[in-house]
Amino acid sequence: MSAQPPSATLYLATGCPHCPVVLQGLSELVKQGKLGTLEVINIQARPDLAARAGVRSVPWFRIGPIELEGLHSPAELKEWVALAGRPDAVAEYLARLLRDGQLGKAEAYLRRHPGAMPAVLDLLERKEAELPERLGVNALMESLEGSEALAGLIDRLTELSRHPDPRIRGDATWFLGLTHDPRARPAIEARLEDENPDVREVAEDALERLQASADPA
Repeated sequence: MSAQPPSATLYLATGCPHCPVVLQGLSELVKQGKLGTLEVINIQARPDLAARAGVRSVPWFRIGPIELEGLHSPAELKEWVALAGRPDAVAEYLARLLRDGQLGKAEAYLRRHPGAMPAVLDLLERKEAELPERLGVNALMESLEGSEALAGLIDRLTELSRHPDPRIRGDATWFLGLTHDPRARPAIEARLEDENPDVREVAEDALERLQASADPA
């Protein structure tokens, strides 16, 4: 049995020049069965719903877990709908934001949806990740330093700190230090004896960061 198509929600406003184009494109995808449902919300009539979703401009729309804004062609909409149905939809969505230099959008998305944080670690493990994507992951994790969302990744980060690839071990160890959570200490201390000197150095820095967060100001 094939997976159900994703659903979409479109926020628009009266007088918005690009909203009709996106509405038509999404409606056509519903007719084709590519989208399961389409909910349309006028932000002038329901500003409360727009505020709750974090909508700042229109057209703004969500396809499955993916959040987009602005004018998109029918071909682009079709591509996003196809991506929304994939298991790695959130990871690929975040990767595209990071590759495009949209760190702020990626951070805001994760603060609204902390349950999506594991997708960031999926990016960390990508062997084919481009440099902007890898740098973006580091910047994203540092922007979330000390947050509950980051602390929720301690178990997975601990596993990654034992990864065969020293780059991944080092990144995971540094991110453990950014959690500001004492539960991360054993995994960081274990990397002080790592076979790779770069990982050992990262572990020292991560331990200092963790200790600094615990010391009173």
